[in-house]
Amino acid sequence: MAYHEPLADRTREALAFHPALGEKDVEEKKMMGGLAFMVDGKMCVGIMKDALMVRVAPEAYDASLRRKGCRQMDFTGKVLKGFVLVDPEGTKTKKDLDYWVSLALAFNDDAKASRKKR
Repeated sequence: MAYHEPLADRTREALAFHPALGEKDVEEKKMMGGLAFMVDGKMCVGIMKDALMVRVAPEAYDASLRRKGCRQMDFTGKVLKGFVLVDPEGTKTKKDLDYWVSLALAFNDDAKASRKKR
């Protein structure tokens, strides 16, 4: 199993009914052995194994790490600033998951899009 399907389903639902989403385009992409949810062409949240990957604003990064189940995203031995992983204990309830989705969506407008591969 590359990523936790039930968490992916819960994340889809959280995004679909989130008031901040409005008319924004949401696309799912399989990448990095997991599933990424792109909002307006920018990575917003994703699923890696059984953890939720969340893109957060620089000013929210340190506070995020103090929340239950949250840790730095250490991909290939290097910490990716601006991204956190939230273990299952931090996404157990709908309220917990909605918090993380809201945090990612709040930063999405200001986040930079990744460069397009040629």
